[in-house]
Amino acid sequence: MSGTAGGIAIPPFARVGEPAELSAALGALNIRVGRPVLVLVGGAGGMTRDHLAAMAHVMDRIIPALDGWGAAIVDGGTDSGVMRVAGRAHDAARARFPLVGVAAEGTVILPGTPAAPDAAALEPHHTQVVLVPGNAWGDESPWLCRVGTAIADGQPSLTLVANGGEITYDDIDHSLQSDRPVIILAGTGRAADTIAGAAHGHATDPRAARVAASPRAQIVSLSDWQALYRAIKSILTPAR
Repeated sequence: MSGTAGGIAIPPFARVGEPAELSAALGALNIRVGRPVLVLVGGAGGMTRDHLAAMAHVMDRIIPALDGWGAAIVDGGTDSGVMRVAGRAHDAARARFPLVGVAAEGTVILPGTPAAPDAAALEPHHTQVVLVPGNAWGDESPWLCRVGTAIADGQPSLTLVANGGEITYDDIDHSLQSDRPVIILAGTGRAADTIAGAAHGHATDPRAARVAASPRAQIVSLSDWQALYRAIKSILTPAR
């Protein structure tokens, strides 16, 4: 299903009520599974203009590589922060791979449905959206992980963390519990920088220290997009 909300076109979307319905939903959205997946989590409204501009610079360079690898991106799908950056970069590159939003249905604006006062618009350049149960921000967190796993279907996947707040720690925990590698993009602010600081012995938050200590997590600087490219490539296209 697709349509407009508030006069703005929204991507095709499908609803799921339980994990067993994911496969059918991905099929209905024409999302081919069995491909590398990058799960993008982090800042929505809390990113500064400078962090957003730097993140856009990085994504403009990473997205063509993901396109060449036949990968997919899974993120929160709303029109803010890292998700807006991903949508615009995907559109500018005319990328062919799926850019899939995962959103709790009660938190977003949909056609023909009364919206909650704090509901967010969906980012219009996403190629598909999976709507999951929930009315609160963070209800989508376990589903981001599930959708990433379902699309990868045995192929490599990773989680990239840029900025982020309280919910981002839940997103990271779900990835680590699923044995998914996590890349923390230092220099993007907030949670990402707190975790990067913990990795250098400046542990101000026990959650950040726990992530920094995980053997599945690595820190990469936002200012070194080539290092980020190498880190992503090493996970998503391992030598065979």
